[in-house]
Amino acid sequence: MERPDSCDLLCLDLPHAEEIRAGLPPLPEVEPAALAARALGDPTRLRIAAALAKGDELCVCDMAWVVGQAQNLVSHHLRQLKAAGLVVSRRDGKLVMYALTERGRVLVDVVLGEAVTRG
Repeated sequence: MERPDSCDLLCLDLPHAEEIRAGLPPLPEVEPAALAARALGDPTRLRIAAALAKGDELCVCDMAWVVGQAQNLVSHHLRQLKAAGLVVSRRDGKLVMYALTERGRVLVDVVLGEAVTRG
């Protein structure tokens, strides 16, 4: 049985393939992008990021109410978004306020579409 995604012929255009290969970024350079993509791959984290895109800056307790999840779960997801470089935090008295980084905003816009995050 023939598989449609396989190739039985060696049809490699070596100069073209080498040009593509030479232009690829090294693995260590793409790892942060992969981490960011994984961070937004979770529906709860994506909703949190979308809420931050609309609300600019929110504390964990407000964020939990906005996304309809438990505060400890939201806090966990915010830590993951922060580790991926998509969110920053600052202390305001007893509150910790979270906001998207510029990179986080751009990625949320790309994943959800600008109309969703800005509209």
